[in-house]
Amino acid sequence: MQKITFVLYPEMLASSITLPIEMLKAGESFARVKSRQAETLEITTTAQSQRAIKSHAGLPIVADNTFADSHSADIVFLPALWRNPTRVLNNLPEIYPWLMKQYQNGAIISAVGTGVCFLAEAGLLDEKAATTHWHFFDEFHKRYPKVILKRQYFITQSANLYCSASINALADLTVHFIQRIYNTDIASHVERHFSHEIRRSYEAIGYFDGQMNKHPDEDIVQAQMWLQDNYNKEVRFSEVADRFDMSVRSFNRRFKSATNKSPLQYLQEIRIQTAKDLLKTSNLTISEIAFKVGYSDMGHFTMLFKKLLATTPSEYRTTVRAKLFKA
Repeated sequence: MQKITFVLYPEMLASSITLPIEMLKAGESFARVKSRQAETLEITTTAQSQRAIKSHAGLPIVADNTFADSHSADIVFLPALWRNPTRVLNNLPEIYPWLMKQYQNGAIISAVGTGVCFLAEAGLLDEKAATTHWHFFDEFHKRYPKVILKRQYFITQSANLYCSASINALADLTVHFIQRIYNTDIASHVERHFSHEIRRSYEAIGYFDGQMNKHPDEDIVQAQMWLQDNYNKEVRFSEVADRFDMSVRSFNRRFKSATNKSPLQYLQEIRIQTAKDLLKTSNLTISEIAFKVGYSDMGHFTMLFKKLLATTPSEYRTTVRAKLFKA
């Protein structure tokens, strides 16, 4: 089951919630027609309180739960706000530690338009690529000088953080998430039903940090996405190969041919990259970070970290934090 949470707050654009929900539910419906074993989606809403929240158009919506009692999600959606978001940003102090906790727990977080400001306010976008609505470019750059603003892109991705500039770009990104959860056929089916015109692909309009090597092996692309979504769990490559209807030998051969890395090397790089980010942005202990990225043995985690980066996790944290907080 995929747990998907939509955050609600005053002055949000309701379409930046309702559209992806309808697309996701359509994807689930199409997938389960093909296979009763297809992943189910648990879609919930959360907010600061369970009082009715009015969207910009005056539509009242009541959240299923609050930040205090909502559980970890696999994907979090932050809707757009109408024009200047300052008042809403200042009136939601509870959202920032909640977002940090979701990120630390491995959730994918998607923000659209000025909803991206919540990620910036939480410090999650420092030294990372982001985009937002064109009307707010200059103000965003002034407010968040540490964020690498990509004005020319409609979608950006950095680690598990996705930003989209508009509702149309959010629709393209939602198709990508459906592909990650199910497969290309289901994603294409949803896209055809929600958009009659020929759209540019998700890859064509986005900026991606450390993006995957482009290659034509669709099964391996799906395997890469699966590893990105499950890096914090125990991974048995025999089960991953079986999931994509391959023998272990064939899976290893095709993965290496497509990416120039073994599946294990690819998984280790995802885990260490995530650990680097947590060392920089969180106060979690080294052992807590090791556990969150999939290693129960802190000694093994430290050894691998040093092997790949020629420094220990604690030394890395000291170095990057000195750069971050230097006057």
